Amino acid sequence: MKINERMKVRNVAGENIVIMQGVEGTDMTRVVALNESALLLYNALTGHEFEVKDVVRLLVDEYEVDEEAARKDAEAWVADMKKNNLVV
Repeated sequence: MKINERMKVRNVAGENIVIMQGVEGTDMTRVVALNESALLLYNALTGHEFEVKDVVRLLVDEYEVDEEAARKDAEAWVADMKKNNLVV
């Protein structure tokens, strides 16, 4: 999978939110905010093909969590990204 390149992260009022570039009349009632770890993953993986195992590796390396906890969080992050059409 790959992060949808039409999506860009912008900091608005101290919140990192994802917006769709170049779409007029974008529905702003659906805003995706990224916390610190979600932003780290988003930035690290943008422009690259990745799998859940790559997300796990990033989480383990950055936060020194065990692989089982990282896998659970990685799967949840990927599911949220898919749900919000942020990956293709």
